[in-house]
Amino acid sequence: MLPDGKMHALLTRPHNKSGFKPLPVVIIGNGPSGICLSYLLSGYIPYFKRDSLHPHPILQRKLEEAPDVSILDQDLEYLSEGLEGRSHSPVALLFDTLQRPDTDFGGTAESVLTWWHDTNRAIPHLVLGRNAPGGAWHSIEGSMVTLSRGEWMGLPDLPFKDWLKQKRRGLRNNRATAEDIAQYYQHYVVRKGLQKNFRCGTVVTSVRKVSAESISSHVQKDLQEDCDLLWNFNEKSTEVFQVDGFFKTVKGDKEPFSVYAENVVLATGTYDSPTWLGVKGENLSYVHHQLSALEEAVKNNSIGIMSDPVLIVGAGLTAADAILFAHHCNIPVIHVFRRRVTDPGLIFNQLPKMMYPEYHKVHQMMKEQSAACAGPYECYVSLPEHHVLSFGKDKKCIFQDKNGYQKVYKISMALVLTGSNPNLSFLPNNGIDLVMDSGQPVSPKRNPIDVDPFTYECTQEKGLYALGPLAGDNFVRFVQGGALAVASSLLKKANKNPP
Repeated sequence: MLPDGKMHALLTRPHNKSGFKPLPVVIIGNGPSGICLSYLLSGYIPYFKRDSLHPHPILQRKLEEAPDVSILDQDLEYLSEGLEGRSHSPVALLFDTLQRPDTDFGGTAESVLTWWHDTNRAIPHLVLGRNAPGGAWHSIEGSMVTLSRGEWMGLPDLPFKDWLKQKRRGLRNNRATAEDIAQYYQHYVVRKGLQKNFRCGTVVTSVRKVSAESISSHVQKDLQEDCDLLWNFNEKSTEVFQVDGFFKTVKGDKEPFSVYAENVVLATGTYDSPTWLGVKGENLSYVHHQLSALEEAVKNNSIGIMSDPVLIVGAGLTAADAILFAHHCNIPVIHVFRRRVTDPGLIFNQLPKMMYPEYHKVHQMMKEQSAACAGPYECYVSLPEHHVLSFGKDKKCIFQDKNGYQKVYKISMALVLTGSNPNLSFLPNNGIDLVMDSGQPVSPKRNPIDVDPFTYECTQEKGLYALGPLAGDNFVRFVQGGALAVASSLLKKANKNPP
């Protein structure tokens, strides 16, 4: 958010650290989780709107018990008790239902929250991100339509549909494009006056605990301009977090930085590291792990109608997007996936047909156009319950079905789109010590970071918090409850009690 020259000055200006105090909070990641938390830490406080009526009668009664106490200062466990919905996180369900009371039933009831800005309750913080605010949304092909309904992509106190109306645009099937979402998040940061907290173009390479005494003995390069260093957060702290990394300048240089913090919030999402199959030949140049490789190949005319088929591996929405893109360009596709087409765990079997017509079409193709029987769709072959054995240098790929029979296909390129995992290489031991099962890698669905459900503080490392997919919250509408929990916890730690 800052001009390159000014950022350069921040990074190279030395600070004498006699009497130096670390920042209260550093947030790593500037996607929806990081933006929402920055909003809450900037003194924006949610209260129950008087005369509002929430459709959940028990929650309504609880909200009426203390209308003059902000939601951040109430007992989140008590408020969220008994709520049910599409998330496993009680606080995620609470914040979602306060902002969108009956959205799961197709309703459009207004939020029961009102927001007050109290600068006395703001907590100085920095948000570090590789891209512009919005995180991975800037890396997704702009015309892609979101899975979630448009109104579920919005952040507190600025409804997405209101912003879209200003652009004189409407929602297609109640859904938005990735480009719209990325622009909305950037607009949100500016509109809410959060820019001073954001340091974009920064890459974090290390986060570790150090002795608080040791940091006063040398000079640091830091990012802390515009942050109130006269902050009385935790005088007794003996250890703080040292966050190291580099800033990418316009010229492409890397300027190192170090910053110290009482608390660190991990909000890096999972887009960084695509999952590999782990089979022979997967590192060959024609095997890719991102949809953008297909778009690039079409743009360069390196594949087209007359090419050998493109292999697409996976049965999630990214794989479906790749199939739709190839189908639109008349490029032949071989589609390989491990599950049965009727498997209830398959995402297509969980989506309403009316709302997701294009994904329903892909599911139909998967069912009707298997290699065993020709169907109505040209240039597409479905191989359910198959897996890849190897990729050959001659672009021949070997598959195996559930009965052990093998097939060989000649392909032009392969796209392995079986999900992605977070890249936590900047943490000691790659963050493995923080997860539910330390014998397995970090995975948003199967093995998230182990956090307290009402503070989102890591159970294995006090002062370290995790938000969004890292903590098992995978949709924008639900990551915001985690931000509420973290902000509530940090305000209590800072003893920033309401007046």
